[in-house]
Amino acid sequence: YVRGHVDAARAFAGWVEADDAFELAAPAPLNLVCFRLKGGDTLNQRLLEALNASGKIYLTHTRLDRKYTLRLCVGQTHTTIDHVETAWRLIRETAGGL
Repeated sequence: YVRGHVDAARAFAGWVEADDAFELAAPAPLNLVCFRLKGGDTLNQRLLEALNASGKIYLTHTRLDRKYTLRLCVGQTHTTIDHVETAWRLIRETAGGL
């Protein structure tokens, strides 16, 4: 399970890096990915609130280098790459609507 979660998190980190609207906030060597929507703290806070309010995914946040940073953790026993792909689609769609 752990290897699969780490692989899914790495895939997610790669998608974040490949998208010009987002940025990785820290390296993602295990199953936690810290990332941001380019555009400032308020925009990232709004994104987090909208995602969590959807009831479809739940993300947490932290501050890295004083920047509001979203955190996606891949770790529930039955989480698969399909779940992570669905989360990424929802994140991008929600960000596009802000």
